[in-house]
Amino acid sequence: MHNYHNKKCNIYKFIHLFVCIIFNNIIYYYKLTREGIFMEYTLIAPCYFGTESVLNYEIKKLGAHDIDVSDGRIIFKGDEHIIARANINLRTAERVLILLAEFKATTFDELFDGVSKIDWKRILPLNAEFPVKGSSLSSVLSSVPACQKIIKKSIVEKLRKQYKTTILSEDGDLYKIRFSIRKDVCQIMLDTSGDGLHKRGYRRHSGEAPIKETLAAAIVDLARIRDYDTVQDPFCGSGTLLIEAAQKAMNIAPGMNRKFAAEKYDFIPKEVWAEERAKAKAAVRADNGFAAYGFDIDPLVLETARKNAEKAGVAKYVKFFEADVKKFSPSPDSTVITNPPYGERLGDIEQAARLEEILSKRLKENPVKSAYIITSDGEFESHFGKKRSKRRKLYNGMIPCQLYMYY
Repeated sequence: MHNYHNKKCNIYKFIHLFVCIIFNNIIYYYKLTREGIFMEYTLIAPCYFGTESVLNYEIKKLGAHDIDVSDGRIIFKGDEHIIARANINLRTAERVLILLAEFKATTFDELFDGVSKIDWKRILPLNAEFPVKGSSLSSVLSSVPACQKIIKKSIVEKLRKQYKTTILSEDGDLYKIRFSIRKDVCQIMLDTSGDGLHKRGYRRHSGEAPIKETLAAAIVDLARIRDYDTVQDPFCGSGTLLIEAAQKAMNIAPGMNRKFAAEKYDFIPKEVWAEERAKAKAAVRADNGFAAYGFDIDPLVLETARKNAEKAGVAKYVKFFEADVKKFSPSPDSTVITNPPYGERLGDIEQAARLEEILSKRLKENPVKSAYIITSDGEFESHFGKKRSKRRKLYNGMIPCQLYMYY
């Protein structure tokens, strides 16, 4: 009986200790938030139309919350760590923006006053360079240049009052201010990324790519590429699709080796970026069973692809060969992901259609696990000669495309 009483007391003590720890942590986090060490931000990640579901899943994995999906972008909430983590890890977002204010604006006075209510001194240092860019759609304030001037003027006047000065040198770090006016609702945002997130850093040796890295990453995700898969591309070009597939298979964070605008922002501690980069490096999965093979008839573009793969840290897993699509013989366990030449890239639509017919014949003679083919050719299925298992509408920049999926 005595032992039973002791055990019962120990259980109560353990429960009491556990509750105290949780309570103290809640109080600690609350104090940190009140003191400005941890801040809650509303963030916006724009993306290509048609890739929202992919980005939504990525953002959930970051640990963000209050996620709201809309056409071409996702809104979510998180602290400074989420800002750094999103920039470093997101594969399909175009950039990460902090939402500073949202208000209705049908006149320039309303626009000026709405911008002026923001505490700009907390965001912008005295010498900050802060260009203003944005867009307007289905709104009374339709002139983008005029809106830019009003927003810039409002920020300048507010900063002059807050800093008690008449001079703003704008010779310091860059803080890009962005605005979006949709149906008379204005959003004022701060860009934390700087260069677009599609700029991974490995394409310095290549020219204009037919597919951006962010769109390529979305296609790879839709193809459900894993670390044990084999991926092949008969029209590999500069290798973007295969490199993105390899980085996903190895879990290499796309922004691990590049810099972001927010790394110079005073309100985000430098150690946050160092910590998130260290986590990303620790998460890399090397020496797995992934393999990728790219083929192209242009030896110069293949040399570019090899350099890109080396810079991306995946040269060990991605190999490139000079070969015509007529000789394409993929292995049965592979996934084919490709963007066949079409239209302006080739300069001959009829020749492009012929290439699609050849690709179909090669895949018929060499069946694969699955094939994902993105093209802007509206007659692709008739040229390819086979109805897709599934199709998804995507945009490559402003070009409407279809991703044809064959299982």
